[in-house]
Amino acid sequence: TPDGYVAPREPAVAEKLEWFKDQKLGLMMHFGLYSQLGIYESWPLSDEDESWSREQVDWTDDGEFLKAQYWGLAKSFNPVRFEPEKWADVAARNGFRYVTLTTKHHDGFCMFDSKHSDFKITNTNLCPFAINPRADVVKHVFEAFRARGLGISAYFSKPDWHHPDYWDDCGLGRRVGRWPTYDPLADPARWNRFREFTKNQILELVRDYGPLDMIWLDGGQVQPRYNMDIRIEEIIAEARETTPGLIAVDRSAGGPCENVITPEKEVPPQVLDVPWESCIPMGGGFSYRYDDKFKSPRELVHLLMDVISKGGNLALNVAPGPDGRIPAPAIESLDGLGAWLRANGEAVYSTRPAAPYRVGNWAFTGRGGTVYAIRLWKESDDRDPGEIPLGDAKATVVKVRHLASGKALDFETSSGGIRIKDPFAADMYADVFALEAE
Repeated sequence: TPDGYVAPREPAVAEKLEWFKDQKLGLMMHFGLYSQLGIYESWPLSDEDESWSREQVDWTDDGEFLKAQYWGLAKSFNPVRFEPEKWADVAARNGFRYVTLTTKHHDGFCMFDSKHSDFKITNTNLCPFAINPRADVVKHVFEAFRARGLGISAYFSKPDWHHPDYWDDCGLGRRVGRWPTYDPLADPARWNRFREFTKNQILELVRDYGPLDMIWLDGGQVQPRYNMDIRIEEIIAEARETTPGLIAVDRSAGGPCENVITPEKEVPPQVLDVPWESCIPMGGGFSYRYDDKFKSPRELVHLLMDVISKGGNLALNVAPGPDGRIPAPAIESLDGLGAWLRANGEAVYSTRPAAPYRVGNWAFTGRGGTVYAIRLWKESDDRDPGEIPLGDAKATVVKVRHLASGKALDFETSSGGIRIKDPFAADMYADVFALEAE
């Protein structure tokens, strides 16, 4: 919700948020220990979330055994077909403008060579992938995406369920949930150790793995309202000494460090006038799942246009498998989206919402004096666009151009908008009509 949104005071951050709103399409990637089993990321460790998070784990009802097995995944994580350049190629050719990668999820396993934790992919005494030249996954992903001109967003979990100053004994031998196993107010020294650890890792990512465009902080329970104050404003201020304009996403925590709000697995029903990004999985969940079913190119085009017509960005999550590859069926769908964007990207990138925004099978964006009317086709539609619903704005339209073909189309005024008179080569998924005003 945008209620209570705090606009940034720093001009560099405000400017960077305009850059963010121009990008429209980001690739989110959840990759970690959980990728091996095709289960929810981190959440099976939480006993309080067992009713939904362990539904994919049918080999045990014993929470203690399950947690021990999960922690043991570090000893077998070996994504030997990890080729970040191929990830970046898929993203770049299909119209993605930035990547959001899980540097550390709630389980605390670092996908980067952190100086502040031994529970990491580069620990040669723990993880077999540590001997691989690309063991520092975050480093190599960020370098590959930067080389293709894409922006960099680092997902980082504020809670760390492996850290002894968050969960006692990694949660073994007790019921655990999203919260620390102790009261931070009753043991401030212990909480301060955890706060310092968290600060050090965030600054490590900003300084050693930058330049970053965005630090994407998950785990909204870690905030002062719940007696878990990590003094995030101080951390972000220090991070911006290294990276002025750094976008902070302290998601669901509110306040001046939640520069972007992040609805999850849904699209708001109306236009929002603050920076926002819907994070939506391409398949059944954010982590890799065996035999997953992915959204079709049509679904992806329609989803993207629904999001941007309401003023947001789409963070489309595509999860690599345990060997480090993006699933081939996912790439096929992404290639379909990319082909559509190559023909119609003018109506997508650097646009803003335009009235009437979203009406039935129409979505609208705009830039300057041009409004882009996007007709979203169902597979069964006969490709007659019908009336473009413009209301009184119809009187200002002087030219209509079919974007993909570049063809100028004759049109006539109708009761509630305009109607196209000329034939055009209809697209499978959506057609864009550029309406130029006088």
